[in-house]
Amino acid sequence: MSDYILEMNQISKEFTGVKALSNVNFKVQRGEIHCLVGENGAGKSTLMKVLSGVYPFGNYDGDIVFNGEVQKFNKIPDSVDVGIAIIYQELALFPDLAVYENIFINNEIQKGGILDWNEAIVQSKDLLEKVKLKVNPETLIKELGVGKQQLIEIAKALSKEVKLLILDEPTAALNEDDSENLLNLLRALKEQGITSIMISHKLKEVIAIADKATVLRDGETMCTLDASKGEITEAAIIKNMVGRDIGNIYPKRSNKEFGEKILELINWSAYDSTLGRNVAKDVNIHVNRGEIIGLAGLMGAGRTELAQSIFGNAKNYKLQGDLFVEGMIAYYKHTSDAIKAGIAYVTEDRKGNGLFLLQDIKQNISAGNLKGISSNGIVNENEEIKVAEEYRASLGIKTPSILQMAGNLSGGNQQKVSLGKWLFVSPKLLILDEPTRGIDVGAKFEIYSVMNELIDKGMSIIMISSELGEILGMSDRVYVMAEGEIKGEMSAEEASQEKIMQLATQ
Repeated sequence: MSDYILEMNQISKEFTGVKALSNVNFKVQRGEIHCLVGENGAGKSTLMKVLSGVYPFGNYDGDIVFNGEVQKFNKIPDSVDVGIAIIYQELALFPDLAVYENIFINNEIQKGGILDWNEAIVQSKDLLEKVKLKVNPETLIKELGVGKQQLIEIAKALSKEVKLLILDEPTAALNEDDSENLLNLLRALKEQGITSIMISHKLKEVIAIADKATVLRDGETMCTLDASKGEITEAAIIKNMVGRDIGNIYPKRSNKEFGEKILELINWSAYDSTLGRNVAKDVNIHVNRGEIIGLAGLMGAGRTELAQSIFGNAKNYKLQGDLFVEGMIAYYKHTSDAIKAGIAYVTEDRKGNGLFLLQDIKQNISAGNLKGISSNGIVNENEEIKVAEEYRASLGIKTPSILQMAGNLSGGNQQKVSLGKWLFVSPKLLILDEPTRGIDVGAKFEIYSVMNELIDKGMSIIMISSELGEILGMSDRVYVMAEGEIKGEMSAEEASQEKIMQLATQ
C-alpha cells in the first residue's frame, strides 16, 4: 500500500469563468498532521470541498486517490463511507439536541430496526473519553462552550471510523487553552493512526503541530514544507503565501504623539440581568486622540460586553458610573446616539452581526450612514457607488465589482467591508473587536496598515484581541481584563505575553 493516504492530482475548479483551483497537487502521508495554508481566497476550502464531495465528481478536473483507489464522490456521504470526515469552522451541531444525539445523528445505532439510544449514550461516553472531554452525553449542545462543541464534532467523526480528519480553521473561535487542548488531541489521534489535515491562519499553531505544510496561492500549489527538514518557519510560510517577505507583520507608525482624552470611563459597571451578574465592574480606562489601546483577556473576560456597553448599550445592561467623550459626560440610550457622538464598533461576528451577507458591497458600506448619501429621504445611488468605490480602493477590497454579494467574499475582504461601513460614519473612536479573527497573514498586514493610517489622521482605536502578538505589536497601551474587571494597565514597552497572561488569569 502507498505511503500516501491521499493524493489529489492536477485538480482544477472553475466558478462562472473564475478559476478557483488550477492544477493543484496535494499529497498527504499516512499518519501525519498536514497543514494547508494560504491567504483567504487561495483555494484551501474549495480544495477540501472537492475532496469531501461538496463539489461532486464531474464538477472539477483531476483525480482523487484515497487509500490507493481513484475516488468519484458524488455527494458528501460517499466520502464519509470511505473514512473521510470534515469539520467546518461553522460547527454543524444541533443546539437543542443532546451530545449523544449529535454524535450519532445520521449514523444512529439500531437493534431490530429500532433506535437504541441507550447504546448510543454508552458509546458516546467512550468517544468523549477518546477526545478527552468530561461532559454528560445527555447535556444539550447549547449549554456547552465552543471549545467543547469542537471536541464533540471530532467525537462525531470518530463514531464513523474516520481515517482522514479534515479541520477547517478549528481554533479560530477558541481561546489559547482550548486551542492547545485541540492540538494535543490531534497529536493523540496521530498516535492512534488517524491522519489529519488542518487549515489554519495561525502560523504559530502550524509551526507547532504540522509534520508537513502545503501552501496554496491564487488557486495553485506553491510548495510543501517538511518539519523534519526544518522547512516550516514563519518566514517561509509567509513568503510563499503572499509572494513577498513581510519583514515585520506589525507595521510601525512614524507618529506616536497623542492628544487629549477622547473617551474616559470612571467606575463604569454593566449589569446583565439575564446572567444575574456584572459583565463589567468598576472599569476605569481612558483613550487619547491618536492612540491604539489594546484590550486583552481570556474568553469571557468581559471585553466585548464592555465595548457594547459603551456603544449605545444594545444589550440593555444596567449601567453605573460615568462615561466622558471629549471631556463631556455622555449617556447613550441607543447605538445611533453613540454613532452621532463619533463612536463606531466593528463587531467580532462579521457574518452574524457585522454584514448583510445577501446584499452587495455597495449596500453594506453605505448602511452605516445612509443620511450621508441621501436627499429628502431618497438615496443618491450615484453617490453610493462613488463612496463604495472609494473605500474599495482605500481599503484594498479584492473584488471584481462593488456589486459582489458580501457573503461571497473571503474573510479578509468581508472584514474590510465591515471596516469601510463604519469608517463611512467618520468616527473619532473606532472599537475593533477581534479585527483579524479568521483572516490570513497578508490580509492582517493590510488591516494593521489601515489602522495606522487612521491613527495618523487623528482617530483613536480600542482593539480587542485574543492574539497576544497582535496586542503587543499594535498597541500603545494595554489594559487587561478578567471577570469583568480591569486587572492592570501597562505601556507597550512594559507589556509582555507573560505579564498579560499573569493578569488575565487572576
